[in-house]
Amino acid sequence: MENEKLYPKSTRELNEKKAALAPDNVEAWRNFSSTVFKAGALDEKTKQLIAVAVAHVTQCPYCIRAHTPQAMRKGASKEEIMEAIWVAAEMRAGAAYAHATLAMDEMEKHR
Repeated sequence: MENEKLYPKSTRELNEKKAALAPDNVEAWRNFSSTVFKAGALDEKTKQLIAVAVAHVTQCPYCIRAHTPQAMRKGASKEEIMEAIWVAAEMRAGAAYAHATLAMDEMEKHR
């Protein structure tokens, strides 16, 4: 499959090899991630919906594949997940439009 050339399948073996190359960093990352996704002011489902949305903005296929089922395990419906993705799409498009202000500023300088 063409996508597997671009995005190899994430396997336990590859993850272990990556971890072995920087074990202290991986341990710190895992602790950080575990802390971030614990329920706090936001519940775990909401945090996973945010992760799904951000994964779409950052266009990380590994994150999309990891956080979509996590969101469902935490109780998110398919409709909630899709709505979160639409919020992400609006924010990405909105940011492009908002940054047009920079282009307008430059165009005004070169009248």
